[in-house]
Amino acid sequence: MPGVLFAILGLAALTTPFMTLAANRIVAGDGVAAWRLASPGATVPGLLCIVTGLLLGLWGARPRLRLAGAATGLAGLVWLLMAGAEALLTDAGTYARVSPDVGFWCLLTILALLMADAISALSPGPLARAALLVVVLATLALVFWSGVLSDLSVMKEFAVRQQAFVRATLQHLGLAFGSLAAAAVIGFPVGILCHRNGRLRDGVLPVLSFLQTIPSLAMFGLMIPILGWVGHTVPGAQAIGIAGIGFAPAFIALVLYALLPVVANTVAGLGAAPPAALEAARGMGMTPVQRLRRVELPLGLPVILTGLRIVLVQNIGLAVIAGLIGGGGYGTFVFQGLNQTATDLILLGALPTVLLALVAAIVMDILVDLTRKTPEPAP
Repeated sequence: MPGVLFAILGLAALTTPFMTLAANRIVAGDGVAAWRLASPGATVPGLLCIVTGLLLGLWGARPRLRLAGAATGLAGLVWLLMAGAEALLTDAGTYARVSPDVGFWCLLTILALLMADAISALSPGPLARAALLVVVLATLALVFWSGVLSDLSVMKEFAVRQQAFVRATLQHLGLAFGSLAAAAVIGFPVGILCHRNGRLRDGVLPVLSFLQTIPSLAMFGLMIPILGWVGHTVPGAQAIGIAGIGFAPAFIALVLYALLPVVANTVAGLGAAPPAALEAARGMGMTPVQRLRRVELPLGLPVILTGLRIVLVQNIGLAVIAGLIGGGGYGTFVFQGLNQTATDLILLGALPTVLLALVAAIVMDILVDLTRKTPEPAP
């Protein structure tokens, strides 16, 4: 039973350091257990919320109760972070930093899995999931913008780099969604042609599969000399941003990675149309274009959207590597943090990447379900 496992792991995580207190942003800090973060009056409410949430998760037959327990436990985590950061920084020095430690991350993972398991048991429809996602995101926004966690080291890194963070966010969105759009523009027509022509499909799909086998760093590296040559040879190329490093090589590499899921799922989606439906469309005198638009595409849309989901989540993660070649995005903070041995700077890039990928996956899953529940259009 998952609830029992979550409860055991959660209680075990409470015995590990919950937060870290360091003299500055670079040096390693000392771990502090949850019950030692502050006075009992400050820590007991948070601990009670966490333990209550884990215990409520034991009721496997009551998913709503388990969902409420997960939310209660997460609220306890936020309470402990807020109370612990304020107490640990008192008289700790001007440059002292506090950060979540292994206990916090373990509990966050356990409670998030408990919440996901409860939601899965409830089997909400796509609109209910969309509403739940809005509530979760609004709650996160309220917590961060309220300033209750401003004493955490990662939030101090954010406060110093707000403009750079906004710029990195736009660059990351441009890389992920821009490469998705470009891959869709290229991949949809290629997928339709491959669906119609078996010989073309046998030639294109292996090439795209080979591109997927190239490691991301190697792919980005291959783009550097190619686009560097283009930038120095083709007039006006550098003026529009094409160069050996920067946004262009990262963008093109992500497009190449995205082509296989788009093309393959387009072929699979169009091929999923029942022969009887196609035969009925032919009997009604539909042209190939009309059959594609009115029968094959509507029936294959869930599979095609699943391919776009794969691309979007994949490219959100791969876009982090763009920071290594000057492509911008959240990877800039990740690699700066690695160079400076600054864990919280790494988190400033890693956490929004994870959140963006999760939100994108959930939204795309909702869209896929909506297309599956949409009545098939009449020919």
